[in-house]
Amino acid sequence: MTELIVARTPEELCAHLAQRVGQAEARNLAAVEQRRAAGQTEEDVAPEAPRVATVGLVPTMGALHEGHLSLVRHALAETDRVVVTLFVNPRQFNNPADLAAYPRTEDADAAMLEPLGVHVLYVPDGVDMYPEGFATTVSVAGVSEGLCGAFRPGHFDGVATVVAKLLIQTAADRAFFGEKDFQQLMVVRRMVSDLDLPTRIVACGTVREEDGLAMSSRNRRLSAEERILARALPDALFRAAGAIGAGSDVKATLAQARDAILAGGFRAVEYLELRDEASLAPVNSLGNVPTRILAAAWLGDVRLIDNVEVIRATTVDISARDAVAQGRRVTTV
Repeated sequence: MTELIVARTPEELCAHLAQRVGQAEARNLAAVEQRRAAGQTEEDVAPEAPRVATVGLVPTMGALHEGHLSLVRHALAETDRVVVTLFVNPRQFNNPADLAAYPRTEDADAAMLEPLGVHVLYVPDGVDMYPEGFATTVSVAGVSEGLCGAFRPGHFDGVATVVAKLLIQTAADRAFFGEKDFQQLMVVRRMVSDLDLPTRIVACGTVREEDGLAMSSRNRRLSAEERILARALPDALFRAAGAIGAGSDVKATLAQARDAILAGGFRAVEYLELRDEASLAPVNSLGNVPTRILAAAWLGDVRLIDNVEVIRATTVDISARDAVAQGRRVTTV
């Protein structure tokens, strides 16, 4: 089993990741010795140029669940060394109470990661990420506007800034993000493209509970009764996506979905919109571009978000539970 190393400063992280070049060279030399022992000629056993191990990054704020672990598994399958970050980023919280309520479970998170073979758990503190005098903000226009951006001012500036720092600190070749936070995914992709950062952003499908609720660290803040009611959100989204995919009027269908969410026990719906998947521009009718329904709603004191791809279909009546059973949107894109 790979030993999980915990790094708490950028310097410790750099020291651990720097070992990847030496390890690649050692593996290369070992292979040369094996070929020489097998009787191959000197020309045959000439060492190849050392291959630097690839680094996969899974940024998290902790309170890990199966959705996070699925990202880790994708990273382990696609890269040589995997870094999981655990940092509750204060700059992406516009509500101090929300920041204070966010669960911190470092020991439990580490216990979940070690059996998977994660190489480094990076747990910086606020002083290391934002030292005295820190004065830089990364701001992404366009895809950050509207939806969550309209209700959480400054949130995506905080996301873009911390992700940029993590990509630079880890020198990640690939970074893995879930589609559940779809607007965040689009913000990160735009930032990486615009700044020519040498990291490939890998989108991984939303992982859902058996009743269709998207897995989220916030779910643990729901009461037992609220947890039962929470399925009204994905149910409404999947039914609306099925209806729109089958040709129903977009405006009327979204209105019905909003009513269903509220009737299901949610106290408020912040937004419920059909958007172009690539640009996140509003869409009023189903055309030839990929689209998604995105929503945010309040259940008690917990804000839940979700999104569902609209697929042209002949079956309108599909629930979230049916979608999970069919395996829709739960794999890497």
